[in-house]
Amino acid sequence: MINKYRLLLLLLFILKATFAPAQHARKEMNAPDSSKMQWFGAAKLGVFIHWGIYGVNGIPESWSFFNNYISHEDYMKQLGGFTAAKYEPEEWARLIKGSGARYAVITTKHHDGVALWDSKMGGINTLKHTAAKRDVLTPLVEALREENLKTGLYFSLPDWSYEDYDVATRTKKRYMLAEEPRRWRKYLNYYQGQLRELSKTYNPDLYWFDGDWEHSAREWESAKVREMLLDYNRNVIINSRLNHYGDYATPEQGVPVVRPRDPYWELCLTMNDSWGYSPHDHHYKSTNQIIRIFADCISNGGNLLLDIGPMPDGTIPEEQQIILEGLGRWTKKHEEAIFGTVPGIPEGHFYGSTTLSQDYKTLYLFVENQGAESVRVNGLASSVNSIKVVGSNVSLKHETQDNTTYIQVPANAYDKDVTVLALSLNEPINLALPEPMKLELASLQNAGKLDAAQRNRTIRQIADNLQAGNNPFQSTALQPDGGEVEKLNLADAGVERWVRKHAETMYKSSPGLPAGHYEGATALSEDKQTLYLFVEGKPNGPLAIKGLKNKLHRIRVVGNGTLLSHEIFNKQYWSDIPGIAYIDVPEDLLDQDLTVIAVLLDKPVELYREEIKPIESN
Repeated sequence: MINKYRLLLLLLFILKATFAPAQHARKEMNAPDSSKMQWFGAAKLGVFIHWGIYGVNGIPESWSFFNNYISHEDYMKQLGGFTAAKYEPEEWARLIKGSGARYAVITTKHHDGVALWDSKMGGINTLKHTAAKRDVLTPLVEALREENLKTGLYFSLPDWSYEDYDVATRTKKRYMLAEEPRRWRKYLNYYQGQLRELSKTYNPDLYWFDGDWEHSAREWESAKVREMLLDYNRNVIINSRLNHYGDYATPEQGVPVVRPRDPYWELCLTMNDSWGYSPHDHHYKSTNQIIRIFADCISNGGNLLLDIGPMPDGTIPEEQQIILEGLGRWTKKHEEAIFGTVPGIPEGHFYGSTTLSQDYKTLYLFVENQGAESVRVNGLASSVNSIKVVGSNVSLKHETQDNTTYIQVPANAYDKDVTVLALSLNEPINLALPEPMKLELASLQNAGKLDAAQRNRTIRQIADNLQAGNNPFQSTALQPDGGEVEKLNLADAGVERWVRKHAETMYKSSPGLPAGHYEGATALSEDKQTLYLFVEGKPNGPLAIKGLKNKLHRIRVVGNGTLLSHEIFNKQYWSDIPGIAYIDVPEDLLDQDLTVIAVLLDKPVELYREEIKPIESN
């Protein structure tokens, strides 16, 4: 069985690294040239910059007038407030570099048609039509390159302000293509001419298109545009939003639950709920949350493109600077586990994110909590030569029991956000099946008195078994309030204490969530309407649940009864992609062995496990 599983894993790695899936070969994505994609795959982190006149009033970029929230005339009055008076592109580039990012993408022109450079093709631009009276793109490209950062140019295919573009707003069209093909030809010449300008002037490393949903590939002439850009630079990388005539996928806002099928992908994500500057949007993720999302992306083989929205005067909001600086602290410390690594091991072996060195001989574990009895990996068949804490080189002890490797981490070795452990292996990684050792009630009755470490491991094994659908208490006298626990004749008093306190999780329970939704073991009530989260040690930040479609009615600490609050990030009202649910658990409510949180859902659990795609509305 181990040899079969090892072969399956090896094939998975080879297919992931080399081939696009067959069903994507039809037209969903051009097969990318692996040589030109090397820097992108190794980069891991980029910074997205949404800068435009929409920051003057702090309203949604372009969509404000498209959705008729404001007239086009009033939207364009913001041109007079875009001053760039405090714009220091060199400082932007240094801040981006300091975050650990290897590339940046700037909105050269959003759907509103306002170009940041002096376009000779007509239309609106910052030199001729704003209070800034300058080309603001050129100095930023120069500054980014001075910092050895790869440069990406965002470009909107639609221009809702251009008189010869067919779409004006959600409710207004200027003309039908079939009726006025000459106007459409004029628009094609306009936007393709702007792309020629950008290629000749800046020779970007990457093009980030947007808005392709408004027309077909034939109407945009996507194949022609791709070849035109490659004629200028054979190594230019193109995102998927050129009607899939691109090199990599671009999921938006939603962190993937299941590892994407594309060999290259990039999650674009806002720090708060806005792409551009919005002074009234204070719904910022914490640095800890951003770091954990980043770790999740690289674990699954993707990049994170993290957005900032500078103010119209050119300053970057303080909240965004703080996040970039905090991210930079963490990326600098853990560089070896991030840049140039490959996707981690399959879900189920470790409760958290992982990456691997390119030779597959070093496994990196991203630990989101601290103070647990040990950090553990299931189904690690390779021998471990040594283990260290990345960023401090503290050596760690480990031992293997049954199918689990236990790693002891001293209290002073943890990072305040996410700790990273490097496991040096004796060979390219070899994995066995990660299933926990099956626990029977008899083994808990005959175990004798346990020391603190073995007691904790036994309790965590109970949680693992509940997750897998093996409940050793399923057909016993145990009641949901802990009654009748004495009749179980559990040998260890500490295990009995924990079972009594958390008995409801073991009373007619159902198997937990599939891997990827929560970084820990889970279980469900018999009616699948209460979700139980097992919490090891002390979390460094809020608990996170991904891909949960349900509304959360009530959250409480099992065995304690204290009610907890939660917060949802990145849930768009027009999208069926769930946001991430975050739950803060106060330290004084944590159990000494294993905490359990009960989440009451609005109905039996429903999960989102589909591929996350670009958002085509706003």
